Amino acid sequence: MCGIVGCSGTSDAIHPVMEGLARLEYRGYDSAGISYRKDDKILNHKKEGKLQNLKDLLEDIKPASTTAIGHTRWATHGKVNDTNAHPHSNDKLSIVHNGIIENANALREFLKSEGMEFLSETDSEVFLNLLTLNFNKTKDLKQSIIETFKKIEGNSAFLILNKENHLLYSIKRSAPLVCGVNEKTSDVFVSSDPYALVGFTSKIYFPEDEVLCELDFTKANELVQFYELDGSTSKRFKIQEKEVKLDVVSKGKFEHFMLKEIHEQPELIKKLTKIYFSESNKEQLARIGKESFPYVHLAACGTALHAGLIIKNYLEKYTQMRVHSDFASEFRYKSPKLNSDELGLFISQSGETADTLACQELCAENKLKNYSIVNTEGSTLYRNCDENLLIHAGIEIGVASTKAFTQQVLVGNLLAKAFANKLSEKEVIGEFELLSDKIKNLLAQEEKIKNIAREIYQHQGFIFTGRGIQFPIALEGALKLKEIAYVHAEGYAAGELKHGPISLIDENMVNIAIITPDLYDKTLSNAEEVKARQGILLVVGEEGNKELEEMSDFFIGLDFEGLDDTVPVLTNIVLQLLSYHIAKLKGTDIDKPRNLAKSVTVE
Repeated sequence: MCGIVGCSGTSDAIHPVMEGLARLEYRGYDSAGISYRKDDKILNHKKEGKLQNLKDLLEDIKPASTTAIGHTRWATHGKVNDTNAHPHSNDKLSIVHNGIIENANALREFLKSEGMEFLSETDSEVFLNLLTLNFNKTKDLKQSIIETFKKIEGNSAFLILNKENHLLYSIKRSAPLVCGVNEKTSDVFVSSDPYALVGFTSKIYFPEDEVLCELDFTKANELVQFYELDGSTSKRFKIQEKEVKLDVVSKGKFEHFMLKEIHEQPELIKKLTKIYFSESNKEQLARIGKESFPYVHLAACGTALHAGLIIKNYLEKYTQMRVHSDFASEFRYKSPKLNSDELGLFISQSGETADTLACQELCAENKLKNYSIVNTEGSTLYRNCDENLLIHAGIEIGVASTKAFTQQVLVGNLLAKAFANKLSEKEVIGEFELLSDKIKNLLAQEEKIKNIAREIYQHQGFIFTGRGIQFPIALEGALKLKEIAYVHAEGYAAGELKHGPISLIDENMVNIAIITPDLYDKTLSNAEEVKARQGILLVVGEEGNKELEEMSDFFIGLDFEGLDDTVPVLTNIVLQLLSYHIAKLKGTDIDKPRNLAKSVTVE
């Protein structure tokens, strides 16, 4: 969620901090700010709204400094305004924060009793004031950070700058934070996402939780030092020295990243088979094929959970494994029965989703083997799991996930078949390539979907329905419309309509019914129930089906011939396009919808 970037060295620090923040814009935010040292003072600039507002301000100020920290905020405590934006600073210290301080109210009252003043409504300023109070007493910044961090509860990451010198300090608990160094220049960096540091660093460190990082560019052989909370030297960190290239991402001919990413899917699907049937990945799939688990605990959030529901179908179809899928935010609070011979399966685009990471940690504590289906190599989830199946979607800029969902589903299909020893290279490549071609044909009919969107976009209520493996697609279609068009939408198992939701059906309600050959007659009957109550009926079904075409107000026909497991991917892309064009007609911020973040790093 919140983006953190810091730099200290011998050259300009403002540019890498601002460039890092720009790279993290896709994660979602509502304000941005920067602090830097100048003439032994801390200067602070922050602005509500887009990063461009801060850039415009700095263009007039033209700041120069060799030590700076920056932040893009996604509000948790306090309104969205300049005052609540980060960094939070005083005459001694400046901090940026990602996460939530759960005992902030109690600490705030204590600090007020000690005479500390608060300028913002944020929980983050609690850390600043408590740190300042401790520092005033001890005059030892490193020890003050440790003592302050010990007193806060909840998942957080902090980056601290001080006016006295060039040192940067960072520390985290269950929140993403990495350190980087440029060994040629001795410049040092901190960020909440390694992507922000690509091109600036030659080495990246991944500290574990509750490890204090001290970054000092003057110590050529020890640019970053790590400490435990007792002050002793720590070795709890990992190093990445592999050169990572920065993906140059542009919208190209497309108006929005979301539309570009929808159109990227055919090629990504074909690329996926080439990767997974290469020699190195064949070994991974063969290794997985030797594993057997009586029970799978699947946890994810949002779009990733909907992909997980389809993967649950695949696992149950191809294996004898019992699979339980759950919201990651609920899973660990249900006192789940976990046995060491079972599997934890976690799905995340970013690999930094706080709720999902908490579930993975719980399963690891109970000695389960942990697998991830993840997009981001080197992410916390990736580092913490025993086996990682990368989805190879490339960077996804649109906050509302599209291509990552497709790749998660297809990698889950490979996983299920690998477990069952039914992974026929020829058959999988054949179906995936056929799916890719059918998606290309669908994208060529985008104008038809756009015209339907124009007919229905002014309605305020949408119910998506599907049965069997199409039920998760109904959930995902509704979520996508809510995310980017800001209209009320619900996804239901079609058979559940008559158990309550059908009371909402009238001439103003749109039912988007997914009716495929699987469970055809029953799903058709549910659509008839909507039609009988004057609901507006948009059917996504098999092309050439006259029965569906005649009963519906709007019909989108798809070619399912030759597809088996992958039909849900095709039906979902229809709903991605429909949501996109409804949102465009409504004039919303499609790539960065309000209140949403790409990487949800708070619970």
